[in-house]
Amino acid sequence: MTGETQAGTVEGELGGKAKVAVKRQKNLFNRMEWAGAMGDIGTLIPFVVAYITIVKVDPLGLLLMFGIAEIVAGLYYRTPIPIQPMKAIGAAAIAGGISPPALFGSGLTTGIFWFVVGVTGAIRWIAKLATKPVVRGIMLGLGLSFIVEGINRMRTTPVLAGVALVVTYLLLSNPKIPAMFLLLVIGVVSAVIMNPNLASELATIHIGFKLPAFEVSRMTWNDILTGTLLFTIPQIPLTLGNAVIAITAENNELFPDRPVTERKIALSQGIMNLIAPFWGGVPMCHGAGGMAGHVRFGARTGGALVILGTMIITIALFFSDSVALIFKIFPNAILGVILFFAGTELAVVVRDIGEKKTDFYVMLIVAGFAMWHMGAAFIVGVVLDNALRRGWIKI
Repeated sequence: MTGETQAGTVEGELGGKAKVAVKRQKNLFNRMEWAGAMGDIGTLIPFVVAYITIVKVDPLGLLLMFGIAEIVAGLYYRTPIPIQPMKAIGAAAIAGGISPPALFGSGLTTGIFWFVVGVTGAIRWIAKLATKPVVRGIMLGLGLSFIVEGINRMRTTPVLAGVALVVTYLLLSNPKIPAMFLLLVIGVVSAVIMNPNLASELATIHIGFKLPAFEVSRMTWNDILTGTLLFTIPQIPLTLGNAVIAITAENNELFPDRPVTERKIALSQGIMNLIAPFWGGVPMCHGAGGMAGHVRFGARTGGALVILGTMIITIALFFSDSVALIFKIFPNAILGVILFFAGTELAVVVRDIGEKKTDFYVMLIVAGFAMWHMGAAFIVGVVLDNALRRGWIKI
């Protein structure tokens, strides 16, 4: 891989320190990074559209904070560690008709929580409870959830989904014609064919530069309390399993030359959620499924995040009034195909679980619970794994 050299030190055999040249991976911006940049839109677009149309969140602040977070993560981590909406909070907000100020309040308390557990080091103790079978079970469950959700979306237009699946499989390992590019072309063409009025609707898109409003001034203490009780607390176990433990394991498995720690991820999520609500950003995390999507379609560095973040910021600043219309060019079936491949990429990581029956058993049980609730899966996995290791129960 292309990289830049920087000075480093290693411990010698006799305990002395010697200077060595260490390769620091550069972010790339080639065609595969461009293709991989789009590997997480299957999750991003549905949540963004729901936030805008149902919760009435201003798309400008929402997308701008997402874009900035993407770029910062790409430049800092130099791996495709994604930025995603926090799913439990998003689902609760969309279903419950909660006001945007309460949503922003939950973002602030979410940021405080993860920043504190990161700074104090409490996250290290929590992470030690997650043995390999537990972590692999969470990743398998999340991967299967993505596959099932992808198939459900593909069922909306099965013929289109079938064509997209075949094309993607044929080009999946082709470095000259990235699968994502052709997948997006198929999506746009099919969207216009299925909705003949779409072309004329897209012609109404206008460019208009805007800056986000300062949202915290709209919040009350009641909004913060409501957001904390309804959103922040239920989201914590899900984030712990998916966006701290699983993403750390996934990143270090795929990119051992650029490792991360649970503490670093917790701090990262804390900082971005402490800043985003001030300018209209929704709660965000580093979901493991997003990295799987980026990697499956070609991303190998943080360059993919910088590319995606730049596109999102451009849409936010210049096309925020037309976001819902712009996203119509991505049919549900195409988003389903993207989710499907992201899920398979994440689930296949568990192949290294080994042949020990108890480990495999714990992984399967955790995966089953993870498809329902990530936090419950973590607790069940820790209890079951310890019980088996200590001989309290036998299978």
